[in-house]
This record gives sequence, structure tokens and C-alpha cells, in this order.
Amino acid sequence: MVTERLVLRCWEPGDAPGLKEAVDSSLDDLRPWMPWAEDEPESLEQKVELLRGFRGRFDLDQDYVYGVFTAGGEDVVGGSGLHTRHGSDALEIGYWIRSNQAGKGFATELTAALTRAAFELCEVDRVEIRTDPANERSRTVPSKVGYEEEATLRRRLHHPEPRDVVIYSMFRDRLAGTAAADARFEAYDVLGERMWPR
Repeated sequence: MVTERLVLRCWEPGDAPGLKEAVDSSLDDLRPWMPWAEDEPESLEQKVELLRGFRGRFDLDQDYVYGVFTAGGEDVVGGSGLHTRHGSDALEIGYWIRSNQAGKGFATELTAALTRAAFELCEVDRVEIRTDPANERSRTVPSKVGYEEEATLRRRLHHPEPRDVVIYSMFRDRLAGTAAADARFEAYDVLGERMWPR
């Protein structure tokens, strides 16, 4: 997927050095919010294995974890995903941006594009975003894109102690008129054939 400033694609094992550098340089900002960051820093070999798993699940249509890269596709900006955690008619978007790229609107840009792709290409009925209530920067993204705050679930995150989680959601019939509806992107299949715009 290509947006105005970003390339979103499945991670490849060869991306491991770039991912490791992006994560290692951002640990102070990631650790408070991302449970997986507690296990960092990982070795390069561990990153290769992680990315092999992402690639395999992506190819089997089990989960869609994306690397987020600069427009040329060479530098790692962060990570995102369309996660299949909530049944066959829903997807969850997650995102993180490396520290030296934060504050540039990249999370909002990729979330708008993934939201539209989830409805237009995956044809799900519901997309949601879950954030820690204290993560103010992350919480601004769903609202900018057009999501509604749905609920706060108590003690659902374990990082490392139980913490609350705020759920934002958007339904397919509520897409029109949102920033996500206006998101411009191009999407390609595994053979490089353009899927969107049609």
C-alpha cells in the first residue's frame, strides 16, 4: 500500500536490521505503551525469526502486520497492522512510530488509509483501535480519522500489571464523511497488480 508519504508492506526477513535500529532507538518511547517492547532489545537473529512469522501469517491470510517505510521504501518509520483478533467481520488497527519520526502525522495518515482499505478491500463491517487511556498521543489518532470512542474496558491490558484500554470503533456505514473516507492510497496484490483504486 502506498499513501502520500509512506509505503506500507509486509515485513520481509531482510528488513530485520532496519526494524532493529528503529526499535532500539525508540525504546524509551515504546516501553510505556507497547507490551512487546518489554522484551527489547532483541538480537538481529530474533528479529529475523519474528519477521518470518509475520510474513507467514500474512501469506496465509491469518494476520496482516505491516512495516511502515518512507516513500522510497528504504527507511523504517514504524509498524502497523490489520489484526484479525475480533472475528471474521472485524479488524483492529495497531501502530507505532519511531521516535525521530513522531509528531509528523504518520500514524494518522496510515490509520486513515488502513481504515478505508479494511472497508473497501477487506469488506469488514467494523474496525477498531485500542489504546492505553494514558497514551494521549495515540488517543488523538482515531478521533482525527473519524472513529468514535466506544468504551473503556478495565484491566484488560497486561503491561506488566493490569491496565485499562480505550476502544475506538468505526462501522462501514459510518465511513462516509470521515477523514478515512478521503484517504488516498494505492494497493497492490502479491503479483504487483493494482487492486486500488480500481
